[in-house]
Amino acid sequence: MDLFGETKNWENDLKPILKKYKGKKHPLDYKNTYQLLVMVVLSAQDSDANINNIAPALFAKFPTLKSLSKTDKETFVPYISKVRNHTTKAGWLLEIAKSIQNEEDIPLNMNGLTALKGLGRKSANVILRETHQPAEGIITDLHVIRVAPRIGIVQESKDGNKVEKQLMEALPKKIWSEIGMAISFLGREICRPTPKCEECLLNDKCDYFLQLQKK
Repeated sequence: MDLFGETKNWENDLKPILKKYKGKKHPLDYKNTYQLLVMVVLSAQDSDANINNIAPALFAKFPTLKSLSKTDKETFVPYISKVRNHTTKAGWLLEIAKSIQNEEDIPLNMNGLTALKGLGRKSANVILRETHQPAEGIITDLHVIRVAPRIGIVQESKDGNKVEKQLMEALPKKIWSEIGMAISFLGREICRPTPKCEECLLNDKCDYFLQLQKK
């Protein structure tokens, strides 16, 4: 496989979206690391908007990790019943809460986070970015999986871990923390399933758009 990024200076080419989205908070409307952890787990295969809708009542009832650790599944599930796969996620979150107990003990590194039930690399990368920890990977959500191959940075794949690995090979580590979320925001706002190419800051660098221009 040819490595993408060898003939392009992606750090330079991606500057427009890095500048536009640098430091922009994740769409999950969390207030602290405990809420972020819970909401990231709940958001898997669900929308950020749906998780934001159920969060106020959830955190009013369970304001701390300690309070969550003291409840049972029967009490907890009604607060997340509108979340996809809520029964499974309830089990994961109660296990996490019982094992960690306190917010200050939430691990803020890749190995510690991915050791927790329901947390893969994508979720861990979101938590590390939002808590301003050193990047150990690149956020690769469904928007990044769609957009990064269109731009031409990576080969198309539905496997987020494979896409992340290619991104890490193509991009310098100093932009890892921000670039995943920047591509994600681009995908949410402009590079939709039906993209608005004329509005895109990267259309002069994007393989997809340049191919359209040749037709």
